[in-house]
Amino acid sequence: MSRYPLVVDLDGTLVRTDMLHESALRILRDRPCDLLRFPVWLAAGKAVLKRHLAERVDIAPDTLPYNRELLDWLRQEHAAGRKLVLCTASDMHFATAIADHLGMFDTVMASDGVTNLSGARKAEALTQRFGQAGFDYAGNAEADLKVWLQARHAILVNASHALAERARALCLVERIFPPSVSGPRVWLRMLRVHQWLKNILLFVPVIAAHRFLQPDLIASLLVAFVAFSICASSVYVANDLLDLDSDRQHPSKCRRPFASGAIPAWVGVMLAPVLLAVSVLLAVPVGGSFLAWLFLYFALTCAYSWWLKRQMLIDCITLAVLYTLRILAGAAAADITLSFWLLAFSGFLFLSLAFVKRYAELQAQHLSGKDKVHGRGYLTSDAPLVQMLGIGGGYAAVVVLALYLNSEAVMRLYQAPAVMWLAIPVMMFWVSWMWMQAHRGRMHDDPLIFALKDRTSLMAGLAFAGVLLFGAIGRPW
Repeated sequence: MSRYPLVVDLDGTLVRTDMLHESALRILRDRPCDLLRFPVWLAAGKAVLKRHLAERVDIAPDTLPYNRELLDWLRQEHAAGRKLVLCTASDMHFATAIADHLGMFDTVMASDGVTNLSGARKAEALTQRFGQAGFDYAGNAEADLKVWLQARHAILVNASHALAERARALCLVERIFPPSVSGPRVWLRMLRVHQWLKNILLFVPVIAAHRFLQPDLIASLLVAFVAFSICASSVYVANDLLDLDSDRQHPSKCRRPFASGAIPAWVGVMLAPVLLAVSVLLAVPVGGSFLAWLFLYFALTCAYSWWLKRQMLIDCITLAVLYTLRILAGAAAADITLSFWLLAFSGFLFLSLAFVKRYAELQAQHLSGKDKVHGRGYLTSDAPLVQMLGIGGGYAAVVVLALYLNSEAVMRLYQAPAVMWLAIPVMMFWVSWMWMQAHRGRMHDDPLIFALKDRTSLMAGLAFAGVLLFGAIGRPW
């Protein structure tokens, strides 16, 4: 056992996040008017800003993304009888809550609303308490160099190679906990590139109007697809930043890059507006009213992230509208007027899929032993009612399809309209199949992504497309 206390930094060291960034994002989501006070608080000092944020934000210490390798080592040192000190520039409110949760720190030193305990101030406070070279220090940032200058040994956590070399010039490096590598897969998950598949809905109007063989329309739609996808990624990034606490309490969403700390929150704050700007630049040449629909999608998605997703039932209706907006945007990009039938069919079908998504989430939370879904307006006991509403929406879509098949539009567009009635049982089967999979707990977080990867759904889609094709061309002989 070492007789020297082990001092541990919090932000970026013990946890793979920064409490200042997290609390600011929570204020942005829950109390956006307080953003106007930030300049006043910051003018009074960084410690004052941190104190005001800490007083307005509650954290859940048990869900934070801890550095597990470091945490295991600290527990070993604590079990061996070594004194552990949590010393951080974060506010004392957060530091105390985390220390109480972990139950292994003997002392907590943190910013107190007057002094911002960072860099030189932290080094001075530790030297006064333990003496020069009277402690070992675990840190991760350039500001920690001033602390290592006064420490006996350095423990490097998530530090770059350049920082490690500078630390070695100041004191003996006792141990290194290397940073986790954020490879391309992590960045693709952050952008949710797999969700871009949903934007194939932009091509639905061209297919429904039998104009998919016109190269100019397809070229315009491809640009619109990329613009819409990048815009969606900017929204996904913003949504994940605003939903950190809820994601960390979800059995699968806790592994998202921001929630897990694989990518720092500040990266998302910088990236989201850049992605939006790129999306707009791509959308402008598409012409028509596509850019207006893109802005509407972005605005409605932001409203969903900020408030609507926490409103029972309204959240599912909003999701259905967002799905349908993709079809409207595709029609605008191709300069096609949508029929009432397609809009009605899409609205009911997407409402059913939105309820599938929420039902699957309720099921997962129920299996985790929770009575309420964090950040949502539902109880897990609402799952049967949500299921009933969703199945009703799906079959309403089937009814609209049946009415459409008896309309004059079908007689005009299809050579063999009688064949089109085969689409009814195919659609009934698929809606029932999706709900059966959700009931059995096999549903993905997003039902459209599930459908695009599910073999049975793909077979149903091919059958549906085959019916449409055969109905369009009639007998080939």
